[in-house]
Amino acid sequence: MKKYSVFDEPVKIFGLPEVYKENKLTRLPEELIKRLPEAYGRFGRRCHGARFGFKTNSSVFKIKAEYETLSPDIGMSIFACQSFEVFIGEKSRSEFAGLVYPSDYDTKCFERTFYKGNDTEEITVFFPRNEIVKSIEIFIEDGADILSPDEYKYPVPVVFYGSSITEGGHANNVSVGYNAILSRHLGFDYINLGFSGSAKGETEMAEYISTLDMSVFVYDYDFNADSARQLRDTHSRFFNIIREKHKKLPVIMMSRPKANYNEEEKQRREVIYNTYKRAKDSGDENVYFLDGETFFGSDADRHLCSTDGTHPNDLGFYRMSQVIEPVLKDILENI
Repeated sequence: MKKYSVFDEPVKIFGLPEVYKENKLTRLPEELIKRLPEAYGRFGRRCHGARFGFKTNSSVFKIKAEYETLSPDIGMSIFACQSFEVFIGEKSRSEFAGLVYPSDYDTKCFERTFYKGNDTEEITVFFPRNEIVKSIEIFIEDGADILSPDEYKYPVPVVFYGSSITEGGHANNVSVGYNAILSRHLGFDYINLGFSGSAKGETEMAEYISTLDMSVFVYDYDFNADSARQLRDTHSRFFNIIREKHKKLPVIMMSRPKANYNEEEKQRREVIYNTYKRAKDSGDENVYFLDGETFFGSDADRHLCSTDGTHPNDLGFYRMSQVIEPVLKDILENI
């Protein structure tokens, strides 16, 4: 079989703006990681939300990967955290083909073979949520062709910044995160800058995001802020740094997804709403506010949308996407 690295043309990596600059699999540039809190040394290199793709007429293909890190997650399984997720077909209509995952927490190098017809079809592979990936190799039949994947309908990425929820915890699979669902439904490329327990509205992060080419910016780090006061001290500042560089960029501000807010959570929502309101009052027509207390719907089963009262489960992420989708759809169609 012919072998390709994930860095080899015509394979293309989506959702990692630094990958071809740094020539390694990372979400954030090394220079920025050094200026952020220590946890970013790992979280900044985890590639959650990223995808790689190619087209092939090979009836057999194999994905082989090796991790630098491999560790259990108390709230999620290997299928959710340590797996590559493989889809076959056109991006918005692709079908799930299976997972590529280690057999246990001691096996860092692993592979899986997939079978399909000999028509030329697109292959899209989601990176795992939790691990730093050392290498990825793709194998196709010797006589087969490999071609570049199709571009997204909206190729300029939507950028998401926020907590472990933005990152996809506790979805059963990477593709069930709300931003992945929205990408599939609406056809946009995206960059996932969710950081478990770490995104706290850092100035350095806002300055970095302001350098990115993006069609829409969505931020929702409510859960990670230590208090309503810290959220108040950072939320408007974060927005202003982005707005200074991107005068007309659509910005969606969201509060935490939860079935019912307590008093402190209502204060946090008010902080976020006030950032939005000040921008609107100043004449900014490109800001949007979404209330996270509405994300799980209005029926009696709202409590079924979370695993632990913080992280959405698959149902929760799907319901989140249903509330966010019409807003984002309207924005993308009118840019």
